[in-house]
Amino acid sequence: MRTLIQTLLIALVLISCAGSKNYLERSNSDKALQDAVKKLNKDASDENAVQALPLLYKTISDNHLEKINALASTNDLSKWDKMISEYEYLQDAYDAIMNSDAAFKLVTPQSYQTNLLETKAAAAEAYYNYATEFYVKAGRDNAKKAYLNFKKADGYVPGFKDASVNMNQAYQNAIVNVVVNPVQDNSYFFNSGWGNTGYNYSNEYFQQNLVRDLSNNGNRYAAKFYTDWEARRDNIRPDWVVDLTLRNMDIPYPVTNYYTRNVNNRVQSGTDTSGNPVYTTVYATLNITRQSFTARANMELTVKDISTGKNITYRSFRDDYRWEQERGSYTGDSRALSARDWQLINGNNYPAPRKEEVLNELYRKIYPQVKNEIGYAADW
Repeated sequence: MRTLIQTLLIALVLISCAGSKNYLERSNSDKALQDAVKKLNKDASDENAVQALPLLYKTISDNHLEKINALASTNDLSKWDKMISEYEYLQDAYDAIMNSDAAFKLVTPQSYQTNLLETKAAAAEAYYNYATEFYVKAGRDNAKKAYLNFKKADGYVPGFKDASVNMNQAYQNAIVNVVVNPVQDNSYFFNSGWGNTGYNYSNEYFQQNLVRDLSNNGNRYAAKFYTDWEARRDNIRPDWVVDLTLRNMDIPYPVTNYYTRNVNNRVQSGTDTSGNPVYTTVYATLNITRQSFTARANMELTVKDISTGKNITYRSFRDDYRWEQERGSYTGDSRALSARDWQLINGNNYPAPRKEEVLNELYRKIYPQVKNEIGYAADW
């Protein structure tokens, strides 16, 4: 009996150590500490958490302070973000323990709130000074760097000096007036003079949609977008111009193909002398006429800086639009036909889409690609 009791006691000790070891062996010590505190809040006598908490607190304190000391000796501006993050981990541990009676009995944590505030103030000063270097220089790129770094300074210390005012001014300095010209159709299809109904509507509609959608993105872009007509009306001097050229558009005449498909079905044809159903297989042949074509188009996009004559971006987008229609008739026994077969036979016969309808479908597929590329070029 004595041997059994000793064995049980040893087992309990081993289980307790294994549980504590589980906390200590986790790759994320910060989360392990938070989990141990939560466990103690539910059960203050939990041996695993009791044993692990002091060791976890010492481990994360040593690790984060070591990283802070190493970062402090570097000249990299991003060190401030990293140091603040390390202090925030330390302060999170402090807050968790201070808000837990069970955890506070095991560890006396140190507050790093003062260190955190002092580091944020130093970061704000560093980012403000860095922003000022670009703020006094001309050019959109410099304005953007000034804006981002003034924003950092004001984020760490709200109301820091005149960072907010300078940030807004840097944004205004970076705004470019962008004129989007209507699509120029240089494709063979247009030049051939065949089927141009709706040409002006489609191309101008594409242009107007771009200006509307890009303008509706608020302050995402340091840019104002205009159609060429709006720029002339409002006497806007453009900084960038967007040219859109449709090339290599091919809308072939529909190709007609004929094919047949044999179908069959088991149907009840009667009953035998015992009244059981008798089945027979019936057959039919579907005669199908398929009309189809695949239209293709390329659209070239050029965003050019007027003052330098250099391209901000140049891309070519290609997309396809496939149209297909099938009609059917049959010979043989109608009972062999499925519901899908009857749809082919009784379906409406629509004419092939007109040029402007195909063009609109191609535009619909190409449009988001063009819009995203212009947005990327102007992205703030």
